[in-house]
Amino acid sequence: MKVKFCGAAREVTGSAHLLTLDDGFKILLDCGLYQGSSEKWKDFNETWQFDPEEVNCVILSHAHIDHSGRLPKLVKDGYRGPIYSTHATRSLCAIMLLDSAFIQERDAEYYNKRRGRSSGKLREPLYDQDDVKQTMDRFVSHGYGRKFEVYPGVEVEFRDAGHILGSASVGMTIREKDGNVIRFGFTGDIGRPSRPILRDPQLMDEMDYLICESTYGDKNHEAPPEEVDHLLRIIRHTCLEKKGKLIIPAFSVGRTQEIVYIMDKLEHAGKLPRVPVYVDSPLAVNATVIFGSHPECYDAELSSYILRDPNPFGFSNLTYIKKVEASKALNHSKEPCIIISASGMANAGRVKHHIYNNISDQKNTILIVGYCSPDTPGGALRNGAKQLRLFGEEKTVRADVEIMDSFSAHADRSEISDFLANQRKSVKKLFLVHGEIERQESLRTLLGEDGFKKVEIPVLGQEFNVY
Repeated sequence: MKVKFCGAAREVTGSAHLLTLDDGFKILLDCGLYQGSSEKWKDFNETWQFDPEEVNCVILSHAHIDHSGRLPKLVKDGYRGPIYSTHATRSLCAIMLLDSAFIQERDAEYYNKRRGRSSGKLREPLYDQDDVKQTMDRFVSHGYGRKFEVYPGVEVEFRDAGHILGSASVGMTIREKDGNVIRFGFTGDIGRPSRPILRDPQLMDEMDYLICESTYGDKNHEAPPEEVDHLLRIIRHTCLEKKGKLIIPAFSVGRTQEIVYIMDKLEHAGKLPRVPVYVDSPLAVNATVIFGSHPECYDAELSSYILRDPNPFGFSNLTYIKKVEASKALNHSKEPCIIISASGMANAGRVKHHIYNNISDQKNTILIVGYCSPDTPGGALRNGAKQLRLFGEEKTVRADVEIMDSFSAHADRSEISDFLANQRKSVKKLFLVHGEIERQESLRTLLGEDGFKKVEIPVLGQEFNVY
């Protein structure tokens, strides 16, 4: 058997890993979109490290676009097999992939109007909404902890990864024709224990070979009590003292709901300042509805809280915005407020406009609440940029920039180590993906100290034999 790394190799987006069994059966783990503007990865979304027509099945860890976003492109290019996921992942993909298709279509239209005519080269969207509809027809969903067969001798089990709604680790038992049995695992994105809304990550069974994420392989997050106090200090300083806007770039699925839920609890406790809070993202609005439809993913705290507050994602000062006109009005408003808007890396979506219109005013604050690829506007702000290029214009950064990685849905260095603790004796080889090389090297050192003997950091296209 072989494993080939076809995405998220020394990079944090574009997850895709191909297993080829001895008889040629091919299993693709994730099929994500690259999100960023690195010259090195500019052709990634258009090309494949394999032939889509030869892939027999896809196993999807969760719905985030950097893990699911090329599925319609895969189907468009000839894939005709099933796509296995959890029930909640299927629900989220139905809206997230349509949103992604809309962005692909809009970007192609914008390019062709502005540049295509003069250059003579028209751009086609990576995929369209019809491709998404065909893709959703291929989904086959399963619950956590229920083993199912994807091929004779190949048994799969999803376990709750605690990362976003429906996220899963993937454990496989592969019985080859010669009688050899291989236990192969993929962590997907590992969530965090004791976080709001979702249950804690569930440990995987012991594996022989394991692909593991490494996004925060070199650092630990802020503890929960400090995180809430930190958020309140930022809100008070920005909205009450400076009379400005607090702009929070946040992914529409997961991060937005967590921040809203924390503010909901603060509001009910009488601690949230009386300033308007806006969630400005149509996708986030739709995703929040889906959150309400999957209580099987809730932790005990949220299940108990709902008995006191039937709507944990809504409070008196909160407004969800869908219409473009209302979003634009926020850019011209002078009132102190909090704006939570996608995307989390500020490289697309409405939040990019909010930052453009507010970043040069020192009254305002941009709060970064998770990982951002270095080549995105969010990444530039994380790294202390004094100038930011947005919509072809250089903007001077006068607003405060705050960073709170504690809101990240990714496990930190210690949490990854704890999640892998039961794998130390069984794993013959551990592959680190979904991380920057410096962080991966740091995590590899820690895992070596923890007792893991073989830790690989694959490059894009690298292939390994698995015995």
